[in-house]
Amino acid sequence: MASSPLQLSTPLRTLFLSPSLGRLPRIPFQASLFWQRVTPKTLVFSTGIRGVSGPGRFCSRAKASMAGTTTEKGKGKVEVFASEEDLSVSLAKYTADLADKLSKEKSTFTVVLSGGSLIKSLRKLVEPPYIDSVDWSAWQVFWVDERVVPKDHDDSNYKLAFDGFLSKVPILPGNVYSINDALSAEGAADDYETCLKHLVNSGVISVSAATGLPKFDLMLLGMGPDGHVASLFPGHPLVRENEKWVTFIKDSPKPPPERITFTFPVINSSAHIALVVCGAGKAGPVHAALGNGRNSEPLPVQMVSPEGEMVWFLDKDAASKL
Repeated sequence: MASSPLQLSTPLRTLFLSPSLGRLPRIPFQASLFWQRVTPKTLVFSTGIRGVSGPGRFCSRAKASMAGTTTEKGKGKVEVFASEEDLSVSLAKYTADLADKLSKEKSTFTVVLSGGSLIKSLRKLVEPPYIDSVDWSAWQVFWVDERVVPKDHDDSNYKLAFDGFLSKVPILPGNVYSINDALSAEGAADDYETCLKHLVNSGVISVSAATGLPKFDLMLLGMGPDGHVASLFPGHPLVRENEKWVTFIKDSPKPPPERITFTFPVINSSAHIALVVCGAGKAGPVHAALGNGRNSEPLPVQMVSPEGEMVWFLDKDAASKL
C-alpha cells in the first residue's frame, strides 16, 4: 500500500539521528526469499525478507498446541492450556495465521505489544516454522503503553521487546514505533498520538468505521495481578479517559511512576485482541472478568471489549478459579 511519507517533528527527528542510538545492539542484515512446503495443518506463507533491525523508529518515525480447552464467553473466546509452553505454541500460530491473512489482504499488519510476561509468551514466533515463513516486512509494531525511561533502561517495554523478540526477527526497523524518551511523559504521549494520526492519515493504520479511531489489526495485551491492562490501573481516573488516543500517567501505583498509555476507546477499536494471562496470582481478576461474580467497580481488564474478535489465552493456573 502506498503511503505518504511521515513528517517528523524537529525534536524527534533530532533524537532519531542522535549518535546515542548507537549504544543499542544491532542485528546483521540478511536478505532472503523463501518458499516452504508444509503439511496441511501448517500455514503456507509468501515470500518474506530477512533484513535489518536495530533500535527502530521513534514514533515520529520507530505446530499449534491442541492441549487447550476452548469455550465461548460473553467477552470472547477463552482458551485454557495445560502449561505456559502450550499457550505459547498456540499464541504463535494464532498470530502467524492472522498476520498471513491480513498482510495478504492489505500489505500491512499492525501489531500492538505490551510489557510484562507477554514478550516471553511470543517466543515461539522466533522459531521455525515462523521465523522463516512469516512476512515480517509487513509488520508495523507499536506499544499499548510504555514507561518514560531511556530505551536501554531495564524498565523499558521497548528494551524488553527488543531483547526478547524484535532483535530475533527481521521486522524492518522503520516499522517499529517507539516513544520519544527525550520528552516528558505528557510530551511523549502527545507525540505518540500525533504519530498515530499521521499513520492513520497515510493509510498505514486502518480506521474503525464505528468510532473513527485507529483500528489496529492485533493488540497483544497482558494483565497485572490487580487486573490492570496497559497502564490503566484500578480506580485511576485514566480508565475513564475518552477523548485522547494516548495519555500519560505520573503517579502509577506500579513503578516506574511516569508512563504513557493508549486509552480504552483506542484499545477497544482493535480488530483483534489477544489477552494473554499466566499464573495463579492472576486467577482472581480472570474470574472477575470471566466468572459469574459481580463487583461494584469493574477492573480495567473487564473494560476490554473490542469491536472485533477477542481471545483469552490462559494457562491452567490463571484459569483455576473459573
